[in-house]
Amino acid sequence: MKNDNCIFCKIAAGEIPSKTLYEDEKFRVILDLGPATRGHALVIPKEHYADLYEIPEETAGEAMKVAKKMAAVMTEKLKADGFNIVQNNGEVSGQSVFHFHIHLIPRYEGDGHILSWNPGSPSQEELEEVKQQILG
Repeated sequence: MKNDNCIFCKIAAGEIPSKTLYEDEKFRVILDLGPATRGHALVIPKEHYADLYEIPEETAGEAMKVAKKMAAVMTEKLKADGFNIVQNNGEVSGQSVFHFHIHLIPRYEGDGHILSWNPGSPSQEELEEVKQQILG
């Protein structure tokens, strides 16, 4: 189902022009208008799902298959040195458009972009506590 107020729904439906790299009956892959690196693209489902929590498991799997296929093509054609596949959920994680999408970010030696975090050093007890909290 399409959300009339969602810009990604409009792009996926072809109502707003985009630089489309791939399209099938369920997905459109477009170049990002605010790219992190040269070739940064987005895998966008044509159906509206706000985030990972809403998208059906099968559709999420299909989206990852599209991401994998595009990453291979883009790495070869753009001569990327590496590749990030990123999917954000919620504002605090960096999601700014609330329509599920996957970022395809070609990486180049010396591109100046860092996708990282400061690794923690939890004790075995802390890890066990988190494990028990998750497994309940």
